[in-house]
Amino acid sequence: MLRRNLMLAAAFGAVLFAGAAQAADPVSIVYIPKNTGNPYFDSIIKGFEDGCKKLGCEFTTVAPASAEATSQIPFVTAQIQRGVNVVAISPNSPDALNQVFDRARAKGTLILSVNSDMPGNEAHRDAAILPVDFTKTGPSQVELLGKQIGYEGEIAILSATTDAPDQNVWIAAMKDTLEKDPKYAKMKLVTIAYGDDDPQKSTTETEALLANFPNLKGIISPTTVGVAAAAQVVETAKKADQVKVVGLGTPNQMRRFIENGTVEAFQLWSPYNQGLLAAHFAVGVKDGSIKNEAGTVFEVEGLGKVTVDKDSVIKTQADLTTFDKANIADFNF
Repeated sequence: MLRRNLMLAAAFGAVLFAGAAQAADPVSIVYIPKNTGNPYFDSIIKGFEDGCKKLGCEFTTVAPASAEATSQIPFVTAQIQRGVNVVAISPNSPDALNQVFDRARAKGTLILSVNSDMPGNEAHRDAAILPVDFTKTGPSQVELLGKQIGYEGEIAILSATTDAPDQNVWIAAMKDTLEKDPKYAKMKLVTIAYGDDDPQKSTTETEALLANFPNLKGIISPTTVGVAAAAQVVETAKKADQVKVVGLGTPNQMRRFIENGTVEAFQLWSPYNQGLLAAHFAVGVKDGSIKNEAGTVFEVEGLGKVTVDKDSVIKTQADLTTFDKANIADFNF
């Protein structure tokens, strides 16, 4: 009887030990950017890395070479097979990933859309970590350019890919603002070009804009690759006085263009904060300390209190930050 009790105790202890070991397993997170070679996503990755160092989660990142609509599917599939706990992704399409996301979630994988959401397809992801209220991005870009060109003249948009969900939301808002707000009645959108978030193609597209529209007064490029390429082309052509460039860029890539006067101002937010916030949210949801439902408030060191909004949308800041000669020296990312 004593021997049997000892064996039972040992077995029970082994079960407890196994359970404790399993509970102690770190949350594994993978982040899949739109594509490789884009410095913007490096800052998001750094936020994830720092967050996981503090929280004890395991972090990896993989990405396709191009930002095509379906290019991320095999990467998500591979991560499902690997058994990762959390897939954080900056989607290249609003709907191309729906089926693979559904398979991942059926296996208990948390799907986080980071930096852009999946308009109309929110039911296929668990939450979206966004930099700002995206309804403000398009109008803010129109106003930034309008102020520089006296709210009059031909303008063009240089976007990323035709399928990019964030770009398309912003462009739709830009067009709506130009059409409906009398303040911009004399600004004419002549074309939308697509550089596919590729430096060379973005350069070629900008050169074509300058050649095809000799009266062009401004370019809005709401993509970090595009705005840097557009600035470079305008600088080389010595047309900074004639063609104003605005868009969404990082201070480090745009610093020279601000300092030499090629670009007066551009806008963005902190990409780093998105990675940091996503790491905290993912670990909190997985360990049960954060509820993924509207109205939940949690705190992230360095960001303060953060609220989960409707449709599980979480924003890192309220408004865009405008960078110009007066403040660009204060930023390093």
